[in-house]
Formats: sequence, C-alpha cells, structure tokens
Amino acid sequence: MTTDSSRTVLVLGANGRFGFTAAQAFASAGWRVLAHVRRDAAAGMPASAELVRAPLAALADGTALPLLPPVGVVVHAVNPIYTRWEEEALPSAHAGMDVAERLGARFMLPGNVYNHGAAMPATIDETTPQRPTSAKGRIRVALEDELARRAAAGRLRATVITAGDFFGAGRGSWFDQVVVRSLARGKLVYPGDPGLVHAWAYLPDLARAFVAVAASRDAAPFERFTFPGHSVTGDAFLASVERAAGALGVAPARGWRHGRMPWPLLRIVGLFVPLWRELATMSYLWRVPHGLDGRALARRCPGLATTPLDAAVLASLVDLGFGHAQRQGAAAAPI
Repeated sequence: MTTDSSRTVLVLGANGRFGFTAAQAFASAGWRVLAHVRRDAAAGMPASAELVRAPLAALADGTALPLLPPVGVVVHAVNPIYTRWEEEALPSAHAGMDVAERLGARFMLPGNVYNHGAAMPATIDETTPQRPTSAKGRIRVALEDELARRAAAGRLRATVITAGDFFGAGRGSWFDQVVVRSLARGKLVYPGDPGLVHAWAYLPDLARAFVAVAASRDAAPFERFTFPGHSVTGDAFLASVERAAGALGVAPARGWRHGRMPWPLLRIVGLFVPLWRELATMSYLWRVPHGLDGRALARRCPGLATTPLDAAVLASLVDLGFGHAQRQGAAAAPI
C-alpha cells in the first residue's frame, strides 16, 4: 500500500453511487483510498479502503482531520436528496472545499449540464457559456464560481469533470428507474424524444477518468473538463438496451413495447409530490439535444478508454440483476 500523499484520495460520500464507484476505481489503480461514510461501508467497497466515519462538518472545521494521513486528492461525491438541493447542495459543497483546503489537496467534483440551461448548444465543451434556467442549474453555477474564486485566491486547487446522465454501477438513475424499469415485462420507456441526442455517462468510465486526471501532472489551479461518455439518440440507446437484453436472454418473445414519459402528468402530480415537481422542472434536458465534447480530456489523458455502449449497457443490466442464469454465457456473447 502506497503512503505517498499524492496517491492518497479521500472520497467524501463514498457510499453514494458515484463515490462508491470512484473508490473502486482509485483502489484498482493502486491508490490509498480513504472512504468517508456515515455508517458502515456498502457491500463491495474495496477491502483496502480505510473507512472515515467522522461527520463532514467535523472534517470541514478541522476537528477530525488529525485522524487522517496526508491526502493529495479529495473527491466530492456528496449528493443531497433531489428535493433538498436548495437547502443542502451548497453547504455540503462548501464543507467539502473546506476539507480540501485544510488538507492542501486538489478538490475534484463531478459536474453536470444543469449549468448550461435550456438554451444549451448541441455540443458542450469547457468554454460553453453557463446560462442556467433552473434553480438547480443556478446552484451548480454558484458552486463552481466559488471553486474558481478560491482557486484564484490561491486557497484551493480544483477540477470539475462535467458528465451526462449516469448509468451503470447500480441503481438511482433515469436508466434503472425509468428506461429499463419495466424491462422484465417487455417494455422500455424513454423520457424524451427518441430522435434527439442525449448525453449519458457510464459510471465506471467516469470514475476512471477521475483517476486519470488526478494522476496527471501540470494541472492548472482551476480546470474544467467535459466527459464525452455516450452522446447518442434515444433510438440508438434503446436499440443498445434491446441487444443487451437479448444477449442476457431476457428479451420478450413478442417483441419490445416502447413508452414515453408522461410529463404533463408529472407536472400535475408535482403540485402535491415534491420529487415529481423537481423532476418536471428539469424536463428540458429531454427536449433539448446535447452532447459533450471530450477532446480536452483526451489531450490531458490520452490513454483513457471508453467502454463501448453495448458492453456498458449489458454490464449495467447485469448490475441490476437481469440475466443471472445467462450471465456466464452472455459474457462472451457478441452484441
């Protein structure tokens, strides 16, 4: 196990979906991983990971920092419940920044396209203007502006890697909660116009991008990257799901049925159900075509590989428990 601080990472929110995947990726790359969790580690946490159970506030104010070894990178994977962003997103992010400042570590943040609003262009890169049109987008812009201010003042070094909608590595995304939720019944539901391009990020690939950027040299005090992931039409994405399901032996004998997201209903029910209201405010993400440019990230990390879409979708379905009986044969099945 390395004791070099430049190869030691503290993952805040390590039991969350991205934090857990990041902990796995850093551990696989030989880093010393400090996994910040509120309780016990989730099943599958790397055996080498060292659990940090101190409250985030105790890390931020420094009272718990003597418990930690020197740290080179802090990955901020704390993600509030969707309906509590306005109350919790900025305070938790500021706490994470404070932790990184006190440790003298680089702060790394997974960004998203909320910053760019409903007028976002078809291709987003690091120079795309940030013009949010939602409360969540304005929160994200404020968060990144604070990072830039601290970096300009010499208080903090920071990296933001912006990605599309997560899929893979478990549950909690549009992929499992909407697209393939009724897969066992032969139905797929796409949230938007299937003819439009939408940005997706396979979580294990995104986590490996964090590792690659963290290990690279000559980083600027504050830098942004856009993670290309898979920017594809809904039709192409659903076709990949159908191929993967076929390879796993769970395709319907009578063919697939396709459904659409009932956005008008969500808006009505959202008057009474906070989560549905929050989802409805972000519906433009499924009406506005957008993809992410990965050229700057490729220049920084030229060896970074992307899992082919069909392989990523198949692995995601297996993670969700589909095709257990066929898993061994499906591993070698061409899709």
